[in-house]
Amino acid sequence: MSSFTFETAEPDPVTYLDRLATSDLGRSYKQRMLDELDLRTGHRVLDLGCGPGTDLDALAQAVAPTGAVTGLDHDQHMVDAARARTTGRAAVEVRHADVHDLPLPDRSADRARTDRVLQHVADPVTALGEIRRVLRPGGRLVMGEPDWETLAVDHPDHDLTRAYTRHVAERVVRNAAIGRQLPRLAAAAGFTVPTVIPVTPVFRDVRAADSVLGLERTTRRAREADYFTVEAAEAWLNHLRKGPFFAAVTFYIVVAEA
Repeated sequence: MSSFTFETAEPDPVTYLDRLATSDLGRSYKQRMLDELDLRTGHRVLDLGCGPGTDLDALAQAVAPTGAVTGLDHDQHMVDAARARTTGRAAVEVRHADVHDLPLPDRSADRARTDRVLQHVADPVTALGEIRRVLRPGGRLVMGEPDWETLAVDHPDHDLTRAYTRHVAERVVRNAAIGRQLPRLAAAAGFTVPTVIPVTPVFRDVRAADSVLGLERTTRRAREADYFTVEAAEAWLNHLRKGPFFAAVTFYIVVAEA
């Protein structure tokens, strides 16, 4: 591991999302979310925060031949990418929209999903209220979100580990504890929550972890924010680089019913 070099440049957002989706971790949890949606022929499905359209094709296949899928994203670049990928699929529509103010009628969808979206939004409570509004009675929402306060990276100096996790939870991710909060927030929005599924990815390969977590970039930001001294940051990265490496974080799949 001594020759390993961390990825220092921020990856293109589309490239990053594609890379995660095609990893073993991505394929596994996305399939579990798809299973929990319990899609049927004829369903109308919303992919809220659809990104570059990674999951739209699988959703469309699950509700074919009479169903419809609408992907919505607030980022026009992502909307353009998703539209390009779904060209020719009559059952798929992609729209530029804000999850806090969905341009959809009340009770107009059977299913909805959010995948690592609510950790970033300004107001998860408002977003959940909007999703509840547009779902039909008996409709189902499946959400997948990490709880970044559970991030554990092994290091001989426990203080450095705690500093790294605190930085991620306090400075990097807007709603870092959303994973554990989702059942409560969904219930407050009028959903029932029959199922919560914890998924704990374990990384023992520093390369795989770096491709998801951006270890060096995040450490640099932690140093700039005074969570690490320069010396501590270098000691932290040196150990991660040389190994043995271990990291884990808990990801929650939460099923909510309207």
